[in-house]
Amino acid sequence: MKLLEQRILRDGKVKGTDILKVDSFLNHQMDVKLFAEIGKEFKRLFADCDVNKILTIEASGIGIACITAQFFDCPVIFAKKSQTKNIAGDVYTSKVTSFTHGRVYDIMVAKEFLGPSDKVLVIDDFLANGAALEGLFDVIDQAGAQLVGAGICVEKAFQPGGDMLRKKGYRIESLARVQSMDEEHGVKFVD
Repeated sequence: MKLLEQRILRDGKVKGTDILKVDSFLNHQMDVKLFAEIGKEFKRLFADCDVNKILTIEASGIGIACITAQFFDCPVIFAKKSQTKNIAGDVYTSKVTSFTHGRVYDIMVAKEFLGPSDKVLVIDDFLANGAALEGLFDVIDQAGAQLVGAGICVEKAFQPGGDMLRKKGYRIESLARVQSMDEEHGVKFVD
């Protein structure tokens, strides 16, 4: 998606060779007009899938998932990373190692919101090593729901997650695929 790539080139900040800061428009301060274009593109890509639920993980994917859900006219569920009094009871759980935070989370989704009749699209802001997606896919599998695929805003194609998940047969649609990046040369996208 050229619009997202252009925004990354203009406003993204590279730290070292593996951190791309897009917090001024994607995952801290959110550009909802950009999100609307992202949502339209995900709707175009997954239009034939009869999506009736969108699943993401807290916190950075929530805004993108909510705007995208408007185009599918369906609810958003987000996997929580910590137990709260509001989510006590029957839950699906999976372990996720966060690339960004460098720690392991137990993610949870209440069983009442996800079940066998659901066709689920996973939405997230980044794909690096694929751990978050694997955890979300596991939750969908536990629920007996059907995973239709994952829509990712930015994939770090130089990290193994995207290729690994595609080799396992998952449909992964990334709007901006970063081939390489460093502080001196900036970001280079996969053609």
